[in-house]
Amino acid sequence: MAGGLRAYAPAKVNLYLHVGPARKDGRHPLDSLVVFAGREAADRLELTVADDTGLDVEGPFAEEAGPIESNLVLEAYRRLCCQVRLPGDKARHLQFVLNKYLPAGAGIGGGSADAAAALRLMVLDHFKLSTRTMTDIAPQLGGDVLACVWNRPVLMRGDGDDVIPLDDPKGILKRGPGSGLPAVLVNPGMFCPTGPVFRRFDEMDVARELDLQPLTEVPDEDALLSWLRRDTKNDLQAAACDLVPEIAFVLEQLEAQAGVRLARMSGSGATCFAVFDDMGFALESQARLSREHPDWWVRATLLGEGAQ
Repeated sequence: MAGGLRAYAPAKVNLYLHVGPARKDGRHPLDSLVVFAGREAADRLELTVADDTGLDVEGPFAEEAGPIESNLVLEAYRRLCCQVRLPGDKARHLQFVLNKYLPAGAGIGGGSADAAAALRLMVLDHFKLSTRTMTDIAPQLGGDVLACVWNRPVLMRGDGDDVIPLDDPKGILKRGPGSGLPAVLVNPGMFCPTGPVFRRFDEMDVARELDLQPLTEVPDEDALLSWLRRDTKNDLQAAACDLVPEIAFVLEQLEAQAGVRLARMSGSGATCFAVFDDMGFALESQARLSREHPDWWVRATLLGEGAQ
């Protein structure tokens, strides 16, 4: 696609996820610290000007992405067309190619990341519109999309529409040499749809009011991980493990790896992550887990700012 625009759509990882009691509308208020992966764990999206707007989905998880017409990349384009007046010539017709390297229904926001990448390419790079246009449309597409638009560590609250970028004065979670949390992401190849997990969570009657003292600034790495282990959890983890027992086995395997500092499920599952002392431990664990479980999706990466 010579002359086209390209962007990565990196995996979203919830370092913690607290879930409040269901409201009258059936939805749950959320509180989460969200970070993003590097290029090793990301979809790729390409955009070119064309005679008609369309989407081609390729890559190892293309079939899992679902019907083309309901893909969030095209929905992002449709919402943009409804929100603003686009040029009336051929420049408004866009062809997308989405390369799916992230598993679907995996708790790492693959579809949301794709939609966010589409918004960044269209709004900022192609049509040269305001950032406000992008952030106005994002919540209409799903609870994780606004966080994925930021593509940097954020606190995500409410229905996902209350997103606060995290202050990181020491650059602990920046994208670059010596920064980011060394981690391994693992998905056991099990589809774990969000709806049933939340229903099981409600049945377990373990919801609590969201009263965690907000983290407004990233301390040093040791303090951050200590705070995560001491004061936070993923409230959906038990419900997801009840529905998909393989998740508990993945967590056991991650916790048994050398150099692990924190192991948890992301989102509503089934992807789990482990944070390591350094990237050497993460790469060794990726090799070991891939060898012992060849049917698993395993990626070593740095968590923090997302790949661009």
